[in-house]
Amino acid sequence: MPRSLYTLAAALLVAAGASTAVAGTPSGPYAVFQHCPYATNPDAQACVYSKVTSGSFKMGNASVPISAPIILQGGVQNAFFQSPFYEAVGAPTMSPTPLPVPGGLLGLVNPAPDWPFPLWVAFWDIVNSVNGVTAISEPAGPAWANFFNAASPPETGDATVVHLPIRVRLNNPFLGSTCYIGSYANPIVLNLVTNTTNPPPPNLPISGSAGEFTFEITDFPPDGVILHFADVKLVDNSFAVPAAKGCGNIALGLPIITQVLDALVSGAVNLKEGLPAAAGKNTAIMVGNTDIAASIYVQGSEL
Repeated sequence: MPRSLYTLAAALLVAAGASTAVAGTPSGPYAVFQHCPYATNPDAQACVYSKVTSGSFKMGNASVPISAPIILQGGVQNAFFQSPFYEAVGAPTMSPTPLPVPGGLLGLVNPAPDWPFPLWVAFWDIVNSVNGVTAISEPAGPAWANFFNAASPPETGDATVVHLPIRVRLNNPFLGSTCYIGSYANPIVLNLVTNTTNPPPPNLPISGSAGEFTFEITDFPPDGVILHFADVKLVDNSFAVPAAKGCGNIALGLPIITQVLDALVSGAVNLKEGLPAAAGKNTAIMVGNTDIAASIYVQGSEL
């Protein structure tokens, strides 16, 4: 573990103190923390802004590349120990970034022989007009983080950097607005690490990376500190994925009751994509950059 990171950790911990709400906006290099909840949550002693720029998310048989940035932002009580991840204020904690699903609707669903004829017609009409499907990840439970584990994973014990329960919405006119993989009651639970995983078979171990960290000393506020993690690779291939539910757009006006429509369309999605998928059949890889600063410095930069 580089000595400079210990020094920086000490600096951030010393800086952490009770902050008071100020009607201002963070400025300069602290502007990325504008949605940190320090003004409304005194426990948010440090601010976090992460941008995932590449990677992929495999659930059962489907693999979705991360082709557009996903932002994760908010606050933590302590950046260098396990801490709850506090929700952002004035913006989503996790950006609702739509990621195209390869193959679109035709790659996601095989119409079953027992589908009613009107459902067949609706399916092929939409395939021929709006085949594209996007997947949007949403928070689905309390998250926590331990950024010390990113740079210095423990040799034994829990090496999780970010614990992130999510659900994934599949978006297409045929699927409707309630087609989700995972739920608040039964989320996809990611425990992302930078070291090497130990998944159940058939998955094999994969490795993350702490990337490169630097710290920036700011002039305003004087002697403020921002920690930058660049090219961090977070991985997890030990999680389970539940079945899709709620699929099938009732607004299409089909002569099929909602429960039957859900069973037919969700069932077709699950059959083709191999859901539910047990632990050892799924993989999350998230590569990007993370900035962390004590909230007192962020507040001190307000204009």
